[in-house]
Amino acid sequence: MIECEALSCSLVIPFFNEVESVTSVLSEACAAMQALGRSHEVIAVDDGSSDRTRLHIQGLMMHWPSLRVIAFDRNRGQAAALLDGLRAARGKVLITMDGDGQNDPQDIAMMLAELESVRADMVTGVRVKRRDSWLRRSMSRLANKVRQRLLKDGVTDSGCALKVFRREVSAGFIPIRTLYSFMPALAVAAGFRVKEVLVNHRTRETGVSKYGLGVMFWRPVLDMLGVWWFIRRRYEEIRPAIIS
Repeated sequence: MIECEALSCSLVIPFFNEVESVTSVLSEACAAMQALGRSHEVIAVDDGSSDRTRLHIQGLMMHWPSLRVIAFDRNRGQAAALLDGLRAARGKVLITMDGDGQNDPQDIAMMLAELESVRADMVTGVRVKRRDSWLRRSMSRLANKVRQRLLKDGVTDSGCALKVFRREVSAGFIPIRTLYSFMPALAVAAGFRVKEVLVNHRTRETGVSKYGLGVMFWRPVLDMLGVWWFIRRRYEEIRPAIIS
């Protein structure tokens, strides 16, 4: 087994009732990570699925030794699944993506190169030609404008799940229900450098979206106000010059 400190990258993917897509998503993700030529792991987090999602993940572990699974006994929400996966990750660089097949894991190599070449701490995707409904795209555009104005994170598509960042960035995350959308703002507030890059976005081929009106509107609004308060009250973290 590869020692914890030797791992270069960890990819974390939350799943909830994605039995129709989990095999293809994980197979593609594991192949993309293997092609990097770096020590790595892929962590699939089963968020209390009521279908056979967990069984499909466990079946894939025989073919992909780098694949790990974390399973909840009940559905706790995407943010909880994501945070638990990140806390269990052993990589120096952490990567996140959705489990519905709309993110393209082939973009990971480019994002890693960008992270290293521009000396950024987080690289987050901007979805090109989004394959979502008109309503979802419209709500996302409005939410991004309001969030940018209030939180001043400089990010145009914070809801894109495809993100690559240094391990220390995750220490600035807080347990809120719509964490994906506020990871860049929390990173900026903690003093980290965030860079955006264009990424591919694909049509959802199987399953149904788990994002209803509550997730797309009310929860982000409440969480945005909470993040705004947190950022306003956060003190600047400075490493002591002398430690005795």
